[in-house]
Amino acid sequence: MTTLAIADGRVLRPDLTVTAADVLIDQDSGEIREIGPDLASEADDTLDAANSLVTPGFVNGHCHVAMTLLRGYADDKPLETWLREDIWPAEGELTAADIRAGAELGLLELIKSGVTAFADMYFQVPEVAAAVETAGLRARLGHGIVTIGKDGETAREDAATGLEIAREYDGAADGRISTAFMPHSLTTVGSEYLTEFVPKAREAGVPIHYHANETADEVAPIVDEHGVRPLEYAADRGLLEPEDFVAHGVHVDETEIELLAEVGTGVIHCPASNMKLASGMAPVERLREAGVTVGLGTDGAASNNDLSMLDEARDAAMLGKLAADDASAVPAEAVVEMMTRGSADAVGFESGRLEVGAPADLAVIDLEQPHLTPPHDLVSHLAYAAAAADVRHTVCDGRVLMRDREVLTLEAAAVRERALEAAEAVVERADA
Repeated sequence: MTTLAIADGRVLRPDLTVTAADVLIDQDSGEIREIGPDLASEADDTLDAANSLVTPGFVNGHCHVAMTLLRGYADDKPLETWLREDIWPAEGELTAADIRAGAELGLLELIKSGVTAFADMYFQVPEVAAAVETAGLRARLGHGIVTIGKDGETAREDAATGLEIAREYDGAADGRISTAFMPHSLTTVGSEYLTEFVPKAREAGVPIHYHANETADEVAPIVDEHGVRPLEYAADRGLLEPEDFVAHGVHVDETEIELLAEVGTGVIHCPASNMKLASGMAPVERLREAGVTVGLGTDGAASNNDLSMLDEARDAAMLGKLAADDASAVPAEAVVEMMTRGSADAVGFESGRLEVGAPADLAVIDLEQPHLTPPHDLVSHLAYAAAAADVRHTVCDGRVLMRDREVLTLEAAAVRERALEAAEAVVERADA
């Protein structure tokens, strides 16, 4: 057995208390073996966590990681215009190699910001999976299915690809990769394809993930055509089960909130993207009060424009207070839980908590920074003051992915160079 100790730090426990302790990791099993004092002498390797906070690795519950190539390409537009005029045409020019380059850039950013697991919806998923395997992160991947604007044969092939990817890659990368069947949204995938393929996804034993109620324009067509709210429509078609999770949930009413709580489907809140695209303010406080599992996600870097979960936590807290018109709503403890255990539970990971037997997915935050001084309340600091650049070490599945700000699993300079070349070529083709 090979062991790793995270030594001399302050550890954020599942009840959100902070205690001085070491964390001893069994690197063979990828699990936490012990948390307590004076464990470093038992370890084969040590990460220094002095004057630092050891926290569960952050879980990005919804993103499109290869969209890093389109960061800053199209800003300051509403969602439908942004998608149809800019993003979808540019994505139509992406090659498999481009997506690999964009995915590696995104994974580099995730590791450097303390993210150890994420859920991703995109296309050319084999390229994303290969990047994940190299980078060492944990991921739930799926092919984003869109049937609108396609003839019947092409649309059906797209849905079939989503199912095939979910079956083939579940359990890849020594179990760090899991999958989901991922229709893009309830308005971009035809009802007939949901009727045909959702039962097949259930047979394959994979969850279902999709965008839901992101904008008011996504709600009205469902109500007009089917006479029910979108999540009622989803439930009628078998898309609302305990293992499923939806992104955004901005425009949900009380009936839908009750439905989510009753069935156990999780919601991934993406506040930065929702604000930037003026999609609205999700009722996070009401969702949590109703017992809905709420996690956090960044969405893609083209609509955020970064992949930092620490930024997202601050945004979630601030926006949650505005949405509820209550300064006590969505407090620091809530957003810290949302970006760790909440996202993990919604997406279906066992991570998100530091306890014996849990996956050894963690981040170490350097507290010796002016903006983290004085340390009155470290949970408050994690929610409101910490930044991605404060992350010293990142560990996933017991493996050190970043030590003292140096990413060990990816060549940072080469990743940036490939991404720059790919991004320039994609934009040139898209604008031609």
